[in-house]
Order: sequence, then C-alpha cells, then structure tokens
Amino acid sequence: MCGRVRLTQLHPEFVRQLGAEVRGAIPSSANIKPTTPVCVLIDESGKRVLEPMQWGLIPAWAKDKKIGSRMFNARAETIAERPSFRAAFQNRRCGIVVDAFYEWAEVDGVRVPHAFRVVGQENFTLAGIWAEWRDPNGIVVRTCSIVTCAANEQMPPYHDRMPVILDPPALEAWIDPKTKPEQLHQIMVPYAGELVVERTTL
Repeated sequence: MCGRVRLTQLHPEFVRQLGAEVRGAIPSSANIKPTTPVCVLIDESGKRVLEPMQWGLIPAWAKDKKIGSRMFNARAETIAERPSFRAAFQNRRCGIVVDAFYEWAEVDGVRVPHAFRVVGQENFTLAGIWAEWRDPNGIVVRTCSIVTCAANEQMPPYHDRMPVILDPPALEAWIDPKTKPEQLHQIMVPYAGELVVERTTL
C-alpha cells in the first residue's frame, strides 16, 4: 500500500531529463494524500507532459466520484484483469513524480511515519495509471492511481508492499503505448536498488 507521498520541489534538472512540458500548477507538499493532486507524467502522442491529477482513479464509467477515494492504489498482480483498472493499464499508463513515499512502523509502541527515498535522486518516478471522468456538469477530471507490488528486502519492517519505482529505462517502456503486456509485467516488480529510510513526522 502507498497512501502518502511527498513532493516538496520539482527540480528543473529532473524535468529536463524527462524532456517534459510542465502544464498547470504542480502540487508541492510534504504530505500528499489520496483525493488531492499529485504530479503526473503522461505521453500525449509522443509529447511528454507533467501535470497535476487527482490521486484516486475514477473510471470513466463510474456514476459517483467517491469511488476515487478507494482507488488510489492498483495492485500489480490484478491490474490487467480488474475492471476498474484494466482499460487504464492497457491505454493510459503514467509516471507519478515524488521525492519520497511514506510507510508507518511501530516505534516504542507508537506508529511512526518513515519516508523512503531513492539514493542519489531528488525526484523519482512511480508507476501509475490514469483516467478521465466527466462529472454531471460535463467537466472532465483527470485522476490516477499508483501501482504497487510485493515488498523488496528493505520494506518488511514497514509494510509487505511498496509502490513500483521506475528507473529511466523502465519509465520509457511504461509510458510507451506500444509496450507489450508481458514487458509491462516485468516492470511491475520490487525495486532492486537502495532506498534511504528516514523516520519523520507528518
């Protein structure tokens, strides 16, 4: 599960490396929660765009936007089959830019948040999917979910799952609409690199 992320600064060099255009007001917060905006990288006909989207996917067919409050994570093991996520997984994959994600662990009898960062990276990208939903007034709302997988070796003291972290080659393949399903499943695996873990407060 991934229910909190952090993006305190979107670094210009990271944006340059992505080759993306920034569109809209990118959220900046040490405590980004589901149903609030996150920073999302999408491919629009070969053009990369960074824009804010509501965290918590609302499928196009949903009658009520409240479903998004429960759809902030998509499990790698079932994403291709689950009706709520299947179409987005096939056609609308994205990267979600953060500088940390959080999990909680018990310290001296109290559950304490811990921030997880990728070594040597001020920003990094999580695998995501996105969708467009039209509200009763005809306004189009873009929403997204973070893809989670089994935990790597560092995570078990904190959680048995983690978000899928994309290195640059994996990101290229993930957002490419031509990538085949078998390649996508090879991407949705526990992160093999080292994470920095910091006890923190929220």
